[in-house]
Amino acid sequence: MSLFDQDFKTHSLKASFLKASSLKASYLKTIPCITPVALAVTSILIAPSLYAADLANEQEVSEQETITVLGQTYRNTATKTSLEPEETPQSISVIDSEQFENRGATSVQQVLRYAPGVNAELKGGSVTMYDNYNIRGFENNQMYYDGLVLQYLTGWNLQPQIDPIALERVEVFKGPSSVLYGAMPPGGMVNLITKSPQKESHTDVSVATGSRNLAKASIDTTGQFGDSNVYYRLIGLASHRDGQVDNTTEERYVFAPSIDWYVTDNTLINFNFYYQNDPNMGMNSSMPASGSVWDNPNGSIDKNASMGDENWSKFEREFWMAGYKIDHRFNDNWSFLQNARFMKADLYQENTYHVASGWDPTTGSLDRYIYSTDEESEGFTIDNQLSGRVVTGAVEHNLLLGVDYQHLKGSSNYTSYSYGNSATAPSFNVFAPNNNQIDRSQVTASGVYIDKVKLEQLGFYFQDQMRINRVILMAGGRFDNYQASSDYVGSLTKTDQNNFSYRIGAMYEFDSGWSPYINYATSFEPTAGTDSNGQAYDPEIGQQIEGGVKYTSADYATSMTASVFHIIKSDVLMANPEDIWGPELQIGEIRSQGIELEGRTLLTSNWDVSASYTFTDMEITKDSEGGYEGKTPIYVPKNAATLWTNYYLYDGLLAGTSLGAGARYIGERQMDAANTDTVPAYTVVDLSVGYDLSNISGDLQGAALNLSVNNLFDKDTFSCYDTANCWYGEERTVEVKFDYKF
Repeated sequence: MSLFDQDFKTHSLKASFLKASSLKASYLKTIPCITPVALAVTSILIAPSLYAADLANEQEVSEQETITVLGQTYRNTATKTSLEPEETPQSISVIDSEQFENRGATSVQQVLRYAPGVNAELKGGSVTMYDNYNIRGFENNQMYYDGLVLQYLTGWNLQPQIDPIALERVEVFKGPSSVLYGAMPPGGMVNLITKSPQKESHTDVSVATGSRNLAKASIDTTGQFGDSNVYYRLIGLASHRDGQVDNTTEERYVFAPSIDWYVTDNTLINFNFYYQNDPNMGMNSSMPASGSVWDNPNGSIDKNASMGDENWSKFEREFWMAGYKIDHRFNDNWSFLQNARFMKADLYQENTYHVASGWDPTTGSLDRYIYSTDEESEGFTIDNQLSGRVVTGAVEHNLLLGVDYQHLKGSSNYTSYSYGNSATAPSFNVFAPNNNQIDRSQVTASGVYIDKVKLEQLGFYFQDQMRINRVILMAGGRFDNYQASSDYVGSLTKTDQNNFSYRIGAMYEFDSGWSPYINYATSFEPTAGTDSNGQAYDPEIGQQIEGGVKYTSADYATSMTASVFHIIKSDVLMANPEDIWGPELQIGEIRSQGIELEGRTLLTSNWDVSASYTFTDMEITKDSEGGYEGKTPIYVPKNAATLWTNYYLYDGLLAGTSLGAGARYIGERQMDAANTDTVPAYTVVDLSVGYDLSNISGDLQGAALNLSVNNLFDKDTFSCYDTANCWYGEERTVEVKFDYKF
């Protein structure tokens, strides 16, 4: 049996089971909130499976066949070996494409809305040019795409942002993953899994319209070239809509082809390409808290108001990535995978910004400074993995040896401008905004600041996952060498740091489906630059201990994960709130600890429910410079919860209808580093309604309609960096999509 046949058979068996049990929403979903949501979630977690008997025999066959082939072709990206998330002593959430497509997600940060332990959209719903999120309280400015890092230009804005149209699923790994992936925060990481070529021909064409003059069209087609051993996939997208903020536009074009070539029964070569052009990316400016988050007796700021000027507002990004994978199996036990990618990206923006000292809440007057950035980067990443299975007595070892490398170089040209004889733009009032004031002929460059960035990282890692009957043990380590330089306005700063990261874990699988686990892991984040005294920063080091339990029922109709975590991060860098443009502060130590619950259950053959609850207690425990000891970092809610349900109608007049509804709760967060005030909590309701048009006529086989509504009741929500910089969350958005599959 070839690599392709094994992999296809494995996933076909799983798909058949999922379809039979009506688990159309996801592999893994979520759990509770304190108050009424918490009670509902608790009942979900303890609810017995009501739909098992008629699937038990089928699943027994499927499970036996799946286990036969998984060890040879499937690799769980959390461990880079054959153990699936349910068998891994680590908290992992998986969100599949059907979930986020039905919910109308247009960015990865929107995909992450229902992931436990994750707080996304840190700059609200109006800033769409970044995927902003934190995990277990720790901000993360990088993502992984098919196991390779999406490189960003250190200290600036340029980073590839993958559109959900190209994704099969999104994986969220909780806790440190530096052992296998290198530099990253201790809270966790997000890995985006691309759609891959398939053996069976399939084409999905869709068009959509909706709020803010949305016009979107996409195609996703896959199949086999004749009767060859070559399979293809082609994904394309064109999208245009008005931005949430006045005088802005969001426009995107995606082209993503890939090819799988099964050279022999034991060798697969994949070629992949991704191109994205964002001629308009909305806006990247904020507004004061007074008049938006807080009531202001002198006026209020409309949530669609722009703090910029339409004559000086431009956000353009273009990037492409070309990569390959070579997967070769030497025999039934040993295989080698090489995964590589080259990336080139450009970004240009013209914008304004403001600071707290230039804001007068009694008059609404806001001083705005004019600037632009012209950024470019190119990078190369490669990961080599040798994996093998060795049996010694009663112990089965899943061994992994790896070497990865990344190189990045780029530059940013930051230009500040004066306006006529003034250092600021024309007078602006936030309560009566006039966005047509700047005359470009009056704009003159007053300062040009060029930053040339280089980065290299080389990592060597190993891991052994041992299975002794029902016991799974995991141990691994990694050595990293990180070198970087920044030539900023002729001042060269170099960084050369080494680190050894490691993790250990254990899990026990009971017959009942319960699997308690524990793990300890460390993380490493290199730091570039120097402090205000000219001293090089120390690397940021993290460590976590986590314990929990996973449960999967015999028929897979119910699953859950409950975990408790304790994370310490040392030598933490943070922006200086008194000088956000100056050197960062290395404040000392931050502690994050809490509880995460997530689960899903199939209540009947056509009704499933998922929910999550996260409690996060985060505090700066040591601070030698900023005076923030005892404070809670911004963007971190103590309580967060989600609830989602799907109901499918198979009979009667409404046969072919699917109904989905959910709620997201984000608790109170600190407004600024000094914890002088808070951003209020909120609950947002989302809705999804689908209909299979083949129930009207057989001629419409493969055609479907889907309506998604985010923020159904148009609730005003906020996020803030400080009292001078806040953002409205996403307003109510409606999307109607027509799909045709053939």
